Amino acid sequence: MSSLAVRKARPTAGTTPGTAQGPPRRRRIAPVPTLTLLLGAVYCLLPVAWVVIAATKSGSELFSTFTFLPGTGFADNVSDLSAYRDGVYWQWMANSALYAGLGALLSTVVSAFSGYALATYRFRGRETLFNVLLAGVLMPPVILAVPQYLLLAEANLTDSYLAVLLPQILSPYGVYLARVYAAAAVPADVVEAGRMDGASEWRIFTRVALPMMVPGLVTVFLFQFVAVWNNFLLPYIMLSDDEKFPITLGLYTLLEQGANTPALYTLVITGAFLAVLPLVALFLVVQRFWSLDLLSGAVKS
Repeated sequence: MSSLAVRKARPTAGTTPGTAQGPPRRRRIAPVPTLTLLLGAVYCLLPVAWVVIAATKSGSELFSTFTFLPGTGFADNVSDLSAYRDGVYWQWMANSALYAGLGALLSTVVSAFSGYALATYRFRGRETLFNVLLAGVLMPPVILAVPQYLLLAEANLTDSYLAVLLPQILSPYGVYLARVYAAAAVPADVVEAGRMDGASEWRIFTRVALPMMVPGLVTVFLFQFVAVWNNFLLPYIMLSDDEKFPITLGLYTLLEQGANTPALYTLVITGAFLAVLPLVALFLVVQRFWSLDLLSGAVKS
């Protein structure tokens, strides 16, 4: 018998024996979800692109040139904005950095303690307390603003930095996130092992649980920072001294004056563009730290 009759066909390199051979399949692109995502991206990014481009235009170019055509007046706009009322804009930026930075930090600390306690300890009324916190997540801020103002007015704290900082310290959403993350990231066996070794509850929290909760707490800090930075209603109710205004309220007052002075429109647009930059920078820094921390946690595990 010829050797050609008994020779077995060899499988093609890179394929699995016993399976049908054929050209590699291309991944199908779902048109409807892709189109929906593209429309959502355009909807979100188009106003940002308009602000970036409009900030480069002078007062005359703003209303006379094509909408998405860059201008030549960005440096003059920044200079005029810095000179407006002896640089009050940068005072507003500093106030926002204080409110958002310190408020988000304190809120993250409170959320860490509360979330860890709700996830780890068993005590009477724990679930009821957690349900009340969930109700706080669903509560619109406008409902709480007036009672908060009345309480702080009784304590003579209105029109002060504390009037904006104190209501931001307790974040029901931050406590909820910290509780969920602590329950998932901190094993009960690790906590019990620390107790059996004689470690105090404070030592277990700071040395064992807290490092495991860092990625979740970074998320809480980021969310709370953005929420406080963009908050308008609470400062609007609490503050009357414009030197204590955050950037949101300061730009609002500048926009109101622009109704009578159209030249201020360019300052408002430039100020809005500059006010977004700290949020973008913070997100990039926190995202990098967040990714590195998650990666190191995966390597250690």
